Amino acid sequence: MNVNDDALTQDGLAPTQSKASVLILACGALANEILALIRMNGWDHMSLTCLPAILHNTPEKIPEAVRDAVAKHRADFDQIFLAYADCGTGGQLDAICDEMGITMIRGPHCYSFFEGNDAFEKRTDGEIDVFYLTDFLARGFENFVIKPLGLDKHPQLRDMYFGHYTKLMYLAQSDNPELNQMAEDAAERLGLTYERRFTGYGDLATSLETLNRS
Repeated sequence: MNVNDDALTQDGLAPTQSKASVLILACGALANEILALIRMNGWDHMSLTCLPAILHNTPEKIPEAVRDAVAKHRADFDQIFLAYADCGTGGQLDAICDEMGITMIRGPHCYSFFEGNDAFEKRTDGEIDVFYLTDFLARGFENFVIKPLGLDKHPQLRDMYFGHYTKLMYLAQSDNPELNQMAEDAAERLGLTYERRFTGYGDLATSLETLNRS
């Protein structure tokens, strides 16, 4: 697997592996997990390119960014797989996949497919007051939650944003004490009780397993 990890962590379009037959076009929030899966499984037929994770703050911009990236890269690969769920696009990503002949991960968002869509749907009936973190969001809590909401400058707005939540749920992809502490600190900062639930890679792993080798 020949990608530039630094480029991925900066949410840029990372260099792809020229001999790979499958391109994973992913949200930057999934880069570390996808790289780990590729390495663990020896999926040397896959290459990874990421769009900026910050697009989740403006989900209406995700579909066009995906369309442009598919058009840019599709001539270089036999297959492109979109490592996004719906992610607040109101079905637009699914429509783009149909239009452009590619597939994507089933589910509304990464919280759902990391736990498994069926399990997550059953749980969320009783978890409407839960704020979720993944490994990525635990690591990037300041840049992806605090600063975009202006809480670094106006902490008094916390209860306006999070007053209807009672719990922060960390859906952990890895057993990482440092990330666990980051997630626990995030819960304290938001004034929420803390719970950790280990999910591993969930449906992300099973989705990538289905991709063909040339």
